[in-house]
Amino acid sequence: MRKLTTLIVLVLLFVVSCKRQHEFYGHLYDQPAYNFELTDHEGKRVRLSDFTNQKNIVLLFFGYTHCPDVCPMALETMAKVMKNLTPEEAKRVQVLFISVDPERDTPEVLKGYVPYFNPTFIGLTGTEKEIEKTAREYKAYYKRIEGESAGGYLIDHTATIYLVTPDMKIKLLYTFAKQEPEKMAEDIKFLLKNS
Repeated sequence: MRKLTTLIVLVLLFVVSCKRQHEFYGHLYDQPAYNFELTDHEGKRVRLSDFTNQKNIVLLFFGYTHCPDVCPMALETMAKVMKNLTPEEAKRVQVLFISVDPERDTPEVLKGYVPYFNPTFIGLTGTEKEIEKTAREYKAYYKRIEGESAGGYLIDHTATIYLVTPDMKIKLLYTFAKQEPEKMAEDIKFLLKNS
């Protein structure tokens, strides 16, 4: 009888461990996330913790609305991620687009751009110093390049999507080459089930 009980316990432990195993598609980072305070596209001051404190996952991207290619592609990718989630799962994921071009990206401009990709997406801006500090804390690079477009300038910037978990950790990094919606959604599904 004792041997049978031990066997059952071992089988159950094996099943549980199999269920919990998940090979993340994104680069595992697992570092504390800076709890920035910025202005959303409605003109309201918000903090990162406002979105994570309800057991939500945040997908975070640094970009700008005049970006000709990388930013719309990243936003489109995140919109596809949302479509790969159930409605219940999607309610627990918040996409935040932080502008690295506060001069042109006012809350009004962000409001007309970011929710176009998905009505739940939120654009964020702030003062130059706030954006600078936030980008530095996330090790996100950006640099203004003068006279490169009809808008007057372009901004060279990091194209990484950051996944922040409810415990305020940057859990995963999705570099440009790793932005596949279906695989990103699988990571999110696993984290939502286990958070």
